[in-house]
Amino acid sequence: MNRRTPKAGLHPRNRFRNGYDFDALVASSPALAAFVARNAHGNTSVDFADPEAVKALNQALLRHAYQLHDWDIQPGTLCPPIPGRSEHLHHLADLLASDADDARIPRGPDTVVLDIGTGASCIYPLIGAREYGWRFVGAEIDAAACAWAAGLVSAHPEVSGLIEIRQQPSARQCFEGVVDAGERFALSMCNPPFHASAEEAAEGNRRKRKNLAGKRGPPRRGGHRDRQRTPADRNFGGQAGELWCPGGELGFVQRMITQSAERPALCGWFTTLVSKGAHLPRLRRALEAVQAAEVRVLEMTHGQKQSRILAWTFRCR
Repeated sequence: MNRRTPKAGLHPRNRFRNGYDFDALVASSPALAAFVARNAHGNTSVDFADPEAVKALNQALLRHAYQLHDWDIQPGTLCPPIPGRSEHLHHLADLLASDADDARIPRGPDTVVLDIGTGASCIYPLIGAREYGWRFVGAEIDAAACAWAAGLVSAHPEVSGLIEIRQQPSARQCFEGVVDAGERFALSMCNPPFHASAEEAAEGNRRKRKNLAGKRGPPRRGGHRDRQRTPADRNFGGQAGELWCPGGELGFVQRMITQSAERPALCGWFTTLVSKGAHLPRLRRALEAVQAAEVRVLEMTHGQKQSRILAWTFRCR
């Protein structure tokens, strides 16, 4: 029995809110079959403590829901959870709809989005282009990640005309160096590095491994859960720019706020994910200091995880 468990709190348009149909996923992505089995509750699942199983599941989700058939992650980088990335984009679509006279979600290439720190996975532009037909500029500081992301774009001709990857030359800049003169965006988006140092990131990975150890899913079909792990397995991937930066999430977003005020007409909305709710009071004060015309916090809940999008604009409406 392929029992589907609804995902609590997901957006009504999220394609994964009713859980995973593993029969359909395996049909569209046969490689997933090796990782699917019954868990202790009798439900079909995968071992979420196994990075290979997690990658196979996310590849299957992209194939089945978005017809993205040739997606893969660069070795050593993070494997983004597809339902959560989709959730982020749906809330941004609602934000844009709130500006429309008819409250309709804008669709098509006239809506242009700047993705700051797009990463090797290029996941937001790929999903956003398929889901809403938006056009994306993906900015990324790491040259290897840029090359990998550009390769993913080229591998999907159905969206390749909607996505451009640009390398950011400065680790201290969000917009300078990647935005052309006179360019304007409906919004900017960002999933900033969470940690302030490599040591802090390593400790976060240790906590994650400990939590997952108590939630082991079924072993892969014909395999064992106690196989020897590689270093990339043990830390679930992640490069410095993905996991940490000077000042961590708070410092990164504060710099973004300051730089957004230097070019207030660049984006209709400036937005960023904020993982730690405790950062919001200081970020609100920073937005008051630069005289943002409007600030919104878009709350997101998926399962037991809570996060939020901080959005601000300098337009007076």
